[in-house]
Order: sequence, then structure tokens, then C-alpha cells
Amino acid sequence: MLPRLLVALAALGLAFVASGCRPRQTAVETGRAEQTLLLGNGAEPGDLDPHLATAYTEFTILVALGEGLAAIDEATGRPVPAAAESWDVSADGLRYTFHLRPSARWSNGDPLRASDFVFSIERVLRPALAAEYAYMLFPLRGAEAFNSGATTDFSTVGVSAPDDRTLVLELAAPTPHFLGLVTNLAWYPVHPPTILAHGRIDERGTAWTRPGNYVGNGAYRLETWRPNDRIEVVRHSHHHSDPSSGLRRVVFFPTDNIPADEAAFRAGQRHATYDLLPDRIATYRREAPDTLRIDPLLETFYLRFNTTRPPLSDARVRRALALAIDRATIASSVLQDSRVPAPHYTPPGTGGYTATARVPHDPAAARALLAEAGFPEGKNFPRLEVLMNTDAINKSVLEAIQAMWRRELGIDVALVAQDFRVYLDAMKGLRYDIARARWIGDYDDPNTYLDMFVTGGGNNQTGWSSPAYDELIARAATSRDPAARLDAFQQAEALLLAESPITPVFFGARVHLLHPDVRGWHPSLLGIRRYQTLHLAE
Repeated sequence: MLPRLLVALAALGLAFVASGCRPRQTAVETGRAEQTLLLGNGAEPGDLDPHLATAYTEFTILVALGEGLAAIDEATGRPVPAAAESWDVSADGLRYTFHLRPSARWSNGDPLRASDFVFSIERVLRPALAAEYAYMLFPLRGAEAFNSGATTDFSTVGVSAPDDRTLVLELAAPTPHFLGLVTNLAWYPVHPPTILAHGRIDERGTAWTRPGNYVGNGAYRLETWRPNDRIEVVRHSHHHSDPSSGLRRVVFFPTDNIPADEAAFRAGQRHATYDLLPDRIATYRREAPDTLRIDPLLETFYLRFNTTRPPLSDARVRRALALAIDRATIASSVLQDSRVPAPHYTPPGTGGYTATARVPHDPAAARALLAEAGFPEGKNFPRLEVLMNTDAINKSVLEAIQAMWRRELGIDVALVAQDFRVYLDAMKGLRYDIARARWIGDYDDPNTYLDMFVTGGGNNQTGWSSPAYDELIARAATSRDPAARLDAFQQAEALLLAESPITPVFFGARVHLLHPDVRGWHPSLLGIRRYQTLHLAE
């Protein structure tokens, strides 16, 4: 009896050990079975209100929760039908008629109506909302006057809904890039009953964006938002896309700790990282080339100068700081050739445009300008701060620039890192001296870069104003001659670089790690992809 019992216990023990040693599935493996994509997202979103969001890391989430009349095709960067199934354009280019999909629904099942877009356009343009991207709607007849408060009569704005499925937009002047504009968050519709249930039409910061309250017209609904931990969106059945195909769930991990994001990828806790430190590129090229992605991205990394604060109010000082930066060394040594130097602001080839003006590396000219401004060899130059969000790449690039300014100009600056939301607020309120900035194009046209810096522009955030620049951008906006339009942009960019309220440093690329399970992840020039077009497979 005893030997049999011992044999049975031994067998039980072996079974226990065998089951205990069975490798536990990683989150990536579980995600494959459940069609759940796990993404590093770079930073905690400041807002999930599409009319108030300004950061790329917010757009990557909001493209799941909503959509505009058109969307950006990942492979081509061109507008394709989204909430609207088609559109017509009048011969003079002043009237766009959008035809909404009959199947278009909100995430709660309500039909999406043309009047919802009218409501949303009024909301964005209301002065009290103070939407930074309101200028995206200024091609509409009367939009700028309504947004500025010059008129309070919204009926003067060129938008109407003849019926539930037809939206008519009337422009003040032909706008060649208009279809690219309507893919932007500022053109996303919001659900009128939800907005009004939580406050006024133009009230900021209400609870409508919280899980359980959020109603959007995208392919996914907001299920979870745990600040600084995760945001989860889940596919719903009311979207016009096929609900049985593509990803069921997307989990965004908002961290600007790039090494931690990489460690999570290596541990099977991410399908894709947001970024990758340049000094890790060689390792992945050697050891795991199938996971390394260096994709084209319409992006410029640049510095903003607060032109309202001396000595940065002096264009000679700003120009001196710009000329002292060795962009080629930063691209090759700091960024390991993963990006290219930016001698001008607009990325080359944007919408067929490449700037002819350049910012050279010229330390001698920089020293002469600084002396002319009253600071020979940096003497008596105040100690300025360079503001950045917490990010290892920002730190390495700005430390290199800090050393260049010390060596070439004899000046010292302090690097100050802030939480991303605090950093964004500081830039909006001009509470900085110099700030790191990056811009990813909203559409493939030079206007997305150059119209930022018009007087009072929502994304200007430098305090700089130039009537001559404003006139050139207005001329480009209304020109029907493509060559004359590009020439106006050339003159505007030359003026921008000469006055230097900003200075470019390098052109971007999307450097990240991607798990082989992810299918349909094409290089995206604008860095945006529709998650319903992706799936996971071995």
C-alpha cells in the first residue's frame, strides 16, 4: 500500500512541477489571440477633446475615437473618404459638398448627422473655447471673423446642412490643400447631446471626455483612462467599417521613459515602442533587424525663442544662437544618422516644396551678431533656460546645443525638464525663454508648417509678429497659381529663418521597434494610422 501511495504522490508531484514550469504567455502572445495591440505612446495626453488636443501623442489616440469627413491614407498621405463617403467641389473651388455615409453612427448608436458637423464647427470657432487649432477652419467664409469676435452671428460662417446626409462648406478663397485640412482633429465632429449634458457648447475641461461619458464617431470607444498608466479603446459595432475585421482593442501606454518602453517591448509587453534611443539602433540592426523600423516622417525638431523676453527680443541674438548650432554633428554623432540635419524649417519635398533659404553653421557670424547686440564673447549675457519635456533624446540633443553655445558664444543656458502637460501649458502661456519643439505635419503641404507663425496663430507660441510674413502666408492661401503660391512660401520661410523666432535642428523619422505579429503597419508620412486597418498574426 505504501509503495503505491508513494508512486501516486510522485506522479502528482511531477504533474505539479510540469504545470508550474509551463511558460506563461506574454502580453504580446495573449494580445495576438485577443487582437489587442499594445502601444507605447510617448506621453500622457493633455486632453482627449479633439477640439482642444494639440499634441501628436493625443492625435494617435483620438484617431481611434473619432474621424473627420476625410482621413489620411497611411501609404500615400492623401485624403480618403471617412465619415463622408464622397464629395463634390465646385468649378471655382469655393464650395465643397460632402455626402455622409448612410451607415455613419456615433459609438452609442445615434446616427451621425450633417447638423452635428455644423454644431462642432461652431464650437471650435467660438472665442470662449480658445481652440488652438481654430485657424484650421479659417478657409471657411466668415470663420476668422466669428472666431475673433468681430461678429457673433454664426450664420455668416460658410457652413450649412441642407439635410441629414449633406454638409456644404463655402470657402472665402480657393484652398488647394482643403481636403487635407478636414482630416485634422479640429474638424472632427463631437456629439452635441454629450457636450451639452456636461456643460456649455464652448466650455473647456468638462467631464464629457471621461470613460463612460465619451461618445465619438471613430471605430473604437473609450473604455479605460488611468492617468500615467494606460488608455484602452475597444472596437464597437456602430462604425461603418467591418466590425469583424481588424483589432478588437488598443492599449496605449503613456510614458516618455524611452528605455522603459524598450524594456517592456523586450519583455513581450509591447507590440510597438513610441521611440528608440539612437545609441540602441546599432544593436537592433545587428541582433534583431526584423523589429527595427526607421520610417519617413513629416517632422521637424526645432527651438522656439520667446521673442517677448530680452535679450531674445533682439533678432540678432536669436540669429546668433541659430548660426552657432552644428546640425550635422547632432544628426551624425548624437542621433547616429537616424535623422538628417535641418537647415530650414519645412521638410524637403513637402507637397512638392523645398525651401531655398538656409541656416548655415557659421560660428564666426554668430559671434559677430552677438557682439553687435551688446554681448561680446558672451559677456553680461543672462543665464537663460531651455524648456523641454522629459525625454532622453531631448536631453541628449539639447546638451549638445548647450555645449555648442558655451564653446562658440561663451554663454551658458540651463536645461529644464517638465511633465509634458506642464511643458505644453508653459509654451502656450509664453512662460519660457527657449523651448524645444517638434512639429509633425497635419497634411502634406508647406502650409501646415508655415501658417503656424502668423500673428496670433494658435501654434505660434513665440510672441513673434511680422506683417510682411502674414501678407505672404495670406497670398499663398489665396493664390490659384501653383508657382506663385510656392514662391510666396519661399519668401515667407526666408523671412522666418532670418528673423529666427524659431530655428530648426533636424528633420524627423519614426524610429521605433515593431513586433512581427503586427500586420498592415505601413510607413506613414504623417505618423497616423487607423487601427481598424491593422491585425495581429503569427
